[in-house]
Amino acid sequence: MASAVVATPVLGAQLQVKGNASRSSRSSASGAVAVRLNKSFSGLHSVDLSNAASSATSSFNVHAVKSSRAGSQRNPALAVVASAGEKKNILILGGTRFIGLFLARLLVKEGHEVTLFTRGKAAVTSQLPGETDEEYAAYSSQVKHIKGDRQDFDSLKDVIGGKGFNVVYDINGREGTEAEAILNALGDLDQYIFCSSAGVYLKSDLLPHREIDAGDPKSRHKGKLDTEALLESKGVRWTSIRPVYIYGPLNYNPVEEWFFHRLKAGRPIPVPNSGLQVTQLGHVKDLAVAFVKALGNEKAIGQVYNISGSRYVTFDGIARAAAKAGGFQEPELVHYNPKEFDFGKKKAFPLRDQHFFTSIEKAQAELGWEPEFGLVEGLTDSYNLDFGRGTFRKAADFSTDDLILEKLGKKTFVAA
Repeated sequence: MASAVVATPVLGAQLQVKGNASRSSRSSASGAVAVRLNKSFSGLHSVDLSNAASSATSSFNVHAVKSSRAGSQRNPALAVVASAGEKKNILILGGTRFIGLFLARLLVKEGHEVTLFTRGKAAVTSQLPGETDEEYAAYSSQVKHIKGDRQDFDSLKDVIGGKGFNVVYDINGREGTEAEAILNALGDLDQYIFCSSAGVYLKSDLLPHREIDAGDPKSRHKGKLDTEALLESKGVRWTSIRPVYIYGPLNYNPVEEWFFHRLKAGRPIPVPNSGLQVTQLGHVKDLAVAFVKALGNEKAIGQVYNISGSRYVTFDGIARAAAKAGGFQEPELVHYNPKEFDFGKKKAFPLRDQHFFTSIEKAQAELGWEPEFGLVEGLTDSYNLDFGRGTFRKAADFSTDDLILEKLGKKTFVAA
């Protein structure tokens, strides 16, 4: 791939202004976006969200994806800065993998008393890739642990009650009944910070999704919506974070890993339909910072925030960005019609086959949060600290790829 400055193509994505309840002070012209894609457009591309805030009548500019901070020096394990504030006694539900790993470290680093509540089936602490021995020792010596099962509602009060917790980070909650049981066990809290999902939004022709948009009662994430409603009904001081697609080191969902497996094997990458479906990825370390920014923030009480990257990107763009991040050659992209195949229960592609992206303006305005990672930079971080070291969560499965390639008359095996 060329690294020189290139001419900027334009994606036919026009802004359609609608009245909205966003309290962003960044722009007076923010609104919904109706996206119409020019199918002839190609290349490594993503949409700059800042343009949406500055112009409600012009087209979005689409730029070659590159790191805006490629020359910056980061701690590779955390690479984030936490904010100062009143020290809290914090209980984290879901603190031993992915999001929780990075969040817990930030909170401990800030000086909060942090306790992880787990079933004890996995190691309570483990050293992150890129984390020094000294950093890990400092974290593991301070973080606390309570063993128990959040699904055992009857025992929760005995297990976690009476320990002075004033903040809960609920990272793995899926149903309102689960949150209600935690509230009953702990009593009054300063804040209950919940990890929801942007997957709760009802599919719409008007994008990006904003926090005021309707939820989908048939969504597989309906339990997340129910939890938000439960927290509001209980009069709790709550905040909900709705990530889009999360990526980064130790990701247990096959987002970037799916692309890396195919790039490493030298295989074509099957992408559904045109490959110009627009979506949004957010780095786990940026997400962890957003969770910290919500802590003790009065503006965040009773509020929902979309959290993701500052750029929109197409499916084809993700494949090219992943190749650049891992130092692979330009990938061969193969487009197919999913309706022509029966993949059974297997997923042929890791992302939903539709336009799916959100506005993060509210979080920027009210939390004072900004994503630090550009797409290529973030994927490079993930590759270098995880897949590039030979670690991944799921082994490669190219069975659906082979069905697609065979029907399209492509080679079904490429030597790694």
